Amino acid sequence: MPRATSERFSRAHEPSAKSSASKDKGESSSGGRNPIFKTERFGQHILKNPLVAQGIVDKANLRPTDKVLEVGPGTGNLTIRILEKSKHVTAVEMDPRMAAELTKRVQGKPEQRKLDIIIGDFVKADLPYFDVCISNTPYQISSPLVFRLLSHRPLFRVAILMFQREFALRLVARPSTALWSRLSANVQLYAKVDHVMNVGKNNFRPAPLVESSVVRIVPRDPPPPVKFEEFDGLNRILFSRRNKTVHGSFMAKGVIDMLEKNWRTWCAERDEIIDGDVNMKAKVERVLDDTGNSENRAAKMDVDDLLRLLSAFHDVGIHFA
Repeated sequence: MPRATSERFSRAHEPSAKSSASKDKGESSSGGRNPIFKTERFGQHILKNPLVAQGIVDKANLRPTDKVLEVGPGTGNLTIRILEKSKHVTAVEMDPRMAAELTKRVQGKPEQRKLDIIIGDFVKADLPYFDVCISNTPYQISSPLVFRLLSHRPLFRVAILMFQREFALRLVARPSTALWSRLSANVQLYAKVDHVMNVGKNNFRPAPLVESSVVRIVPRDPPPPVKFEEFDGLNRILFSRRNKTVHGSFMAKGVIDMLEKNWRTWCAERDEIIDGDVNMKAKVERVLDDTGNSENRAAKMDVDDLLRLLSAFHDVGIHFA
């Protein structure tokens, strides 16, 4: 694979100039910054506490027959422990220098035959079969990593993933709580998510600016027969303002026009005659009234509520993707 570069990430994930400057001024090579690898380039923070590393591996309940996918292995503090308990590990690492360091750690040892390293962007990499995924996740790919894993087939058994704490808490959030969001609903449609441990910032080198948490993700098997694009399309509308009424969200500018365009496409694909004077606003309001959702709010709707609403829209030919 070509040498990975940070330009692949969006500006939304880049550290602010202010925080970068404060890092440069306030952290010495013996303190926060890594003197060998510019880990901040890829949003990486090396886990240095062996007890935490062992705790993460233990949460995976690895079997001797397991093939493990590790994302962001860094210098291998987790990898070495995973190799001890599994059959094989495929590690995906953005930084070629990190990959070289990991290779040195296993060179000439029995573990060398059990390790493959892919150098490149995890989101674009061709992934092998794996039973378990373990990751000290680079900040930039938290959301893409989760959805890449959930779309992977065949399904894995479990993933033990470390994220920034706020992101992790959004993954496990429940309806009617402050962090319940489109992300929460989309992930929980396809998986059971549990918070398993907190990890303080001082357990990393360099220390991040935020605390971290580890979550366990277990895919629902079989997965629900729902197109992700449809479910996410509905949630885009509802969670644009999560405390607004569902009726108010659908009456937002451009929503009705978009739904009418989708409906006409759906009718054309089925060779159905289209009424030129269709009142899409009335069709939407009828669905909301019939399902009792007009005055409901996304902040209080659980996954089942969202699925019932999506099904009701599909029954009248209204689609979201």
